[in-house]
Amino acid sequence: MNIPVRITPFDPSLAPHFARLNREWIERYFVLEPADLAVLDDPESAIIDPGGMIYFALVGDEVVGTCAVLPHADGTLELAKMAVSPAAQGRGVGRLLGEACVAFARQTGAHTLMLLSNSRLAPALHLYETLGFRHAPVPDGVEYARADVHMVMPLARE
Repeated sequence: MNIPVRITPFDPSLAPHFARLNREWIERYFVLEPADLAVLDDPESAIIDPGGMIYFALVGDEVVGTCAVLPHADGTLELAKMAVSPAAQGRGVGRLLGEACVAFARQTGAHTLMLLSNSRLAPALHLYETLGFRHAPVPDGVEYARADVHMVMPLARE
């Protein structure tokens, strides 16, 4: 039986899953940094209250993925903290989350959606490319030591 994936927006009751799923992949490949902890420990204050969004992927009642959109002061939004449980990877969950985040970004009227990642995360980078992100130089002053990839997606319609 193949249960469909459902994407749902932030609800405070789901916040622990945001932290759990992201801690899982970050600790597998890297180390948690202060910038991670600030977002994971209080996602409502760090992401939702300033105008961002967190989406969750559910299969039945099980939360199998999450992704956030964080606002920046210059009209740019950041796709961040995409995480899919290992058991759900390869089933299109990341694509559904990414598409929800891109749709949210377009609805806000932001001009650019950007992300920071790491070159070790090849499947994620491929997903971002297929969503329409393009590689760009990593800006100065990035708060994550692991960030060696910067990608952008223009949102303004011409």
